[in-house]
Amino acid sequence: MKHRILTFAIMLLTLATTACGQTNQSSATATAKAKNGEKALVVFFSHAGDNYAVGNIQVGNTKIVADYISDITGADQFEIVTHKYDGMAYKPLCDLAKIEQQRGELPEYEGSIDVAQYSTVFIGGPVWWGTYPQVMFTFFSKCDLGGKTIIPFTTHEGSGLGNCVNDVKKAYPKATVKDGFSIYGHDVRSGKATIEKWLKGLGY
Repeated sequence: MKHRILTFAIMLLTLATTACGQTNQSSATATAKAKNGEKALVVFFSHAGDNYAVGNIQVGNTKIVADYISDITGADQFEIVTHKYDGMAYKPLCDLAKIEQQRGELPEYEGSIDVAQYSTVFIGGPVWWGTYPQVMFTFFSKCDLGGKTIIPFTTHEGSGLGNCVNDVKKAYPKATVKDGFSIYGHDVRSGKATIEKWLKGLGY
């Protein structure tokens, strides 16, 4: 009986030690991902459905990049979600996006985010007619990122960064806006190493 009790006690001790080891390892990983102890946020809009070059996709190109960033840096995420474009074919979507831009429309999006706790904000989206989709400008009008470090990124099929960096600078003249990063939408699914290299250059 004493032998069984001793064996059981040893098993409990082993489990507790293992569990503590896993917790510490997880904390160490999170700490390693944090840059100088600062909290980072990825704000992005991503369009699933009918896309140029990659066809009808369930996960948008920009979301894949945003997920890479969060995985590598430990950054939180806020996805700008609007259902205005759901189910639209590529050509009608392009036409609508152009009209929105010409009219300076600001489509609404779901939810909100308290950005006060973050010192660095990655801002990402596809390039529609030379810049971010108009729903991104809705976010710009609602959230003050003055005093923060902003890192723009885009997915595209030939537009590169377009005017995205300059538009972010105009929206946030009191922020420090870093050089942007762009990647072809059709490359994102095999592009994690490229994202890692870019982030490493930023100190992550």
